[in-house]
Amino acid sequence: MNRPLSRRNAAFTLIELVIVVVIIGILAAIAVPRMSRGAAAASDSALVGNLTQIRNALEMFQAEHGGTYPALAKVTDALTQYSDTTLTTVQDSKDESKGVIFGPYLRAVPPLPVGPHRGKTAFVAAIDGNGGWVYDDTKGIVKANVPNGNKDAMGKEYNAY
Repeated sequence: MNRPLSRRNAAFTLIELVIVVVIIGILAAIAVPRMSRGAAAASDSALVGNLTQIRNALEMFQAEHGGTYPALAKVTDALTQYSDTTLTTVQDSKDESKGVIFGPYLRAVPPLPVGPHRGKTAFVAAIDGNGGWVYDDTKGIVKANVPNGNKDAMGKEYNAY
């Protein structure tokens, strides 16, 4: 004679539930560190991409303006606005009749994706200034404004990129 299942026989046992919880815990212990490394690698990759954009824009500016890099005080305007051969910038549009024929080289300066100045876009003369990027206007060199000792996942300092 077959007996109908009672409520007591249809439930999971405590042992079965404990085993499921332990398995989920093991999977989480494996997955969480991998995801956090992925987020750090994404920030490192964003830094490389942003530096490449800024450096390429500076090189294009320098090539079109007779070998001159923009001054520190005007670098943001020089890269994001139209300009003429005398380095005068205008925001509106190119005007060939007035000699405004260059740029813009960037839509906007990308923000610094790592370090204590994360999210800032301004250019400064030295590390730890209140900006995202350190810029040497005599050589056209741009670095991340991150203090010494801040390193990526591979141990390379961010300001050495």
